[in-house]
Amino acid sequence: MLGKFPVISITGPRQSGKTTLVKYMFPDYKYVNFEDVEIRDFAKSDPKAFLKANGKRLIIDEAQHVPDIFSYIQVFVDDDPQRQYIFTGSQNFLLMEKITQSLAGRVAVFYLLPFSIFELKNSGYKMNSYEDYILKGGYPRIYDKKLDATNWLLNYITTYVERDARQLVNVGDLDSFQKFIAICAGRIGQLINFTSIANDLSISYHTVQNWLSILETSFIVYRLFPHYKNFNKRLVKSPKLYFYDTGLASALLGIQTVEQLQLHYLKGVLFENLVITEFYKQYYNNGKRPGYYFWRNNKGVEIDCIHDEGMHFQAIEIKSGTTIHPEYFKNILYFQKLSGLTSDQLILIYGGDDSYQRSIAKVVSWKDLDQIVPID
Repeated sequence: MLGKFPVISITGPRQSGKTTLVKYMFPDYKYVNFEDVEIRDFAKSDPKAFLKANGKRLIIDEAQHVPDIFSYIQVFVDDDPQRQYIFTGSQNFLLMEKITQSLAGRVAVFYLLPFSIFELKNSGYKMNSYEDYILKGGYPRIYDKKLDATNWLLNYITTYVERDARQLVNVGDLDSFQKFIAICAGRIGQLINFTSIANDLSISYHTVQNWLSILETSFIVYRLFPHYKNFNKRLVKSPKLYFYDTGLASALLGIQTVEQLQLHYLKGVLFENLVITEFYKQYYNNGKRPGYYFWRNNKGVEIDCIHDEGMHFQAIEIKSGTTIHPEYFKNILYFQKLSGLTSDQLILIYGGDDSYQRSIAKVVSWKDLDQIVPID
């Protein structure tokens, strides 16, 4: 995209590797970090002088801290085609709001999430079971420094709450906010019920909405929305909640070992979370936007994941079991009657090792997830 756009934006959660990536890919670019107060003050007080002083090729880390600079960069890149800027940021809404206002048509946007299974598999950090991936998650520092995943992830949440939550909105009760994050972990894969969460914490409905927006803005959680196509008029319309990192969710749930995970009532939805987020990562890592949803009618019949993107349409069921059972295909077959999909568009992802085509549907091992994402 460097040959097509004067500005590149890379956003994602803290500690996902954004700075490491841009420094590695663009070693000849000047690098500045707006979390450095002195540099930030210079950029705020005299943005023109700041941009002139730092050359024509510049990486700006945590760019959302000086949002006014985007307007000046617009003028600079319009006047001088040789200028190239790369932004990184860990607060998606704050960064993207200013970018879209000032740099529409001039910026290519990328999202960098923690490591995918595919990346780890091909970089010497391959693990033998999906349970290990669920527990450890994908944050690079855990692998690079060989850290205890649970301790690091809990410290990550503490740091996040104390730092980012205060920056994004005035969270008066940090203890309640931390409990809110833990409650979200306990509701992975469920329809979001703002009223229920508000009652659990004795806070308002609107506070829950605001706090959830904070978690989304900082890439802690995301919503999977119901599929919009009307295969059945009586459809559920609420989104479902997932975490961008299953290791973080596991730490919040107090799950530290494979043995604990095996017995935990949320093992199945954590596996579901792992699979769906893997799809997102593979799309984002290729500079594309994922088209994933879920489908559920008012009778409780559900398809865990619908992939609808142009020529590609797949109905995907996700089961953590390592042995295939006939009931795994029940919802897929129900949906097939409504939608008319062929067997190669029906996919069952499971916790076993073998992938093969059945007459009913395609059976895919969790190890082969990269084979069913149609990236050109």
